This record gives sequence, structure tokens and C-alpha cells, in this order.
Amino acid sequence: MGTQELLDLLLEIESEDPIDYADLPFDEDALRELACCNVAELLESEAYRGMVAKDRELMAAATITKLVLENLVLNARLMRVR
Repeated sequence: MGTQELLDLLLEIESEDPIDYADLPFDEDALRELACCNVAELLESEAYRGMVAKDRELMAAATITKLVLENLVLNARLMRVR
């Protein structure tokens, strides 16, 4: 899966559940592209492609879990600041 495919999927998901970029001093499109590029590079890497399906699934689940936790922590911090 390439960067553009991921970007298209991300935009589709964001249309239903938008991300609040608030007043970040970064271009939203550039941040989206950077995230998609990083994931595409991982999916195309020799290490990832060399894993059996079960290990890839475990890696994906662990990564998703970490990102969800990170998001919860960041949102909790934002709620305390306001």
C-alpha cells in the first residue's frame, strides 16, 4: 500500500471523524502526507515484508494500541489545560 492510497483512506476516515489540528504551526496536509509516508515505508520495508502474517498482525495491533493510548494521554492533557 502506497502513500497516496493511505492518504485517500485517511481523508475518508477524517471526513467522518475529523482531527482537531487546533492552532498547530504546521500545514495539515503536510502532516497527513508525512504520517502516510512513514506508514507506507514501514509496510514496504524488508523487515515487515519478511514477517509471517501473524507477526505482521501482532505488530499492527501493538502499534495501533500505542497510538490509541498516546492519543488518550494527549487528549487528557488538553482537557486539563483548558
